[in-house]
Amino acid sequence: MFSHLNVELTSRCNKACFCCGRRKMEREYPHLVDWGDMDHEMVHKIAVQVPHRTIVQFHSNGEPLLYPYLGWALFQFRHCFRQFNTNGKLLPEKGSEIIDNLDVLTISVIEKDVEGDYQYDRVKEFLAVKGDRRPNIVFRLLGKVERPDRWQELGGVVCTRVLHAPGGSYDYEREVTKPEIGVCLDLLTHLAIDRYGNISVCVRFDPDGKLRLGNVNDISLYDAWKHPKRLKYIEKHIDQHRDNCGGCNGCHYWGVPRNAS
Repeated sequence: MFSHLNVELTSRCNKACFCCGRRKMEREYPHLVDWGDMDHEMVHKIAVQVPHRTIVQFHSNGEPLLYPYLGWALFQFRHCFRQFNTNGKLLPEKGSEIIDNLDVLTISVIEKDVEGDYQYDRVKEFLAVKGDRRPNIVFRLLGKVERPDRWQELGGVVCTRVLHAPGGSYDYEREVTKPEIGVCLDLLTHLAIDRYGNISVCVRFDPDGKLRLGNVNDISLYDAWKHPKRLKYIEKHIDQHRDNCGGCNGCHYWGVPRNAS
C-alpha cells in the first residue's frame, strides 16, 4: 500500500503568494474555482481506510489551519504519522488543536514576503506556548529567504528548497534531481485526495483531472492503489515513456526535493 497520503482538508487560503497554482487556477480555470472545506464525514471515511503509521499530510492547495474541525480531523488519524505545511499565521489561535495532536509541523517561509516579520512573530508566539511538546518543527525556506538565521535560531529542522513556476512543478531554478531507478518516487509511494474526495496518483497541480483514479465515495483507497491506470503509469515510467502519461508529461518533478544550495 501507499506510504504517503495527502488529504486536502481545505482548499481555502489566507495568504496571497505564488504557491500551489492557485493564481493560475483563478486566472485560467475560473469555472473550477470553488474553494472550500472537506466534509467531516468524508474525513472519517478516509481515516478508517488508512493503514497504521502511514504518513498523512493534510495539505494541498489550501491552508490547513483554516479547517474548522482541524483538531478533530487530526485525531481521526492518530494511528498515522501526521504532518502538514502552513504559513503559520493562525498558529496561536489553533495551537490547542495542534499541540500533542500532530507529529510534524512544517512552516513555509517564502522569499520577498511582505508579511515575513508578522509570520515570524506569530510562529515565535506559538512556539513559546508549545514548548517541548509535539509537533516537531520544520522550517521550509523557499527561495532566497532574507535573514534565514533567525529561523534557525528558533530551533527545529531547517530545509531549503528551490522555487518552481507558480503554475505547477516545472521551470525550477535549479535542475531537478531524478531517482536512480528512473521512476517518479511520488508515483510509487503516494496517493492524494482533494477536498471533494477525488483520488489522484500524486499531489501535483492537475486542474484537468488527468491524474485522477476515482472518488472515495465510489472506490476504496486499496482499489485506487491497485487501479489499472496507476499501474499503467508505473509501467510507462519504467519504460521511460513518462511523457506519454497525462499529467506527468508537463511535470518536471520526480519526487526528490531539491535543496536551494
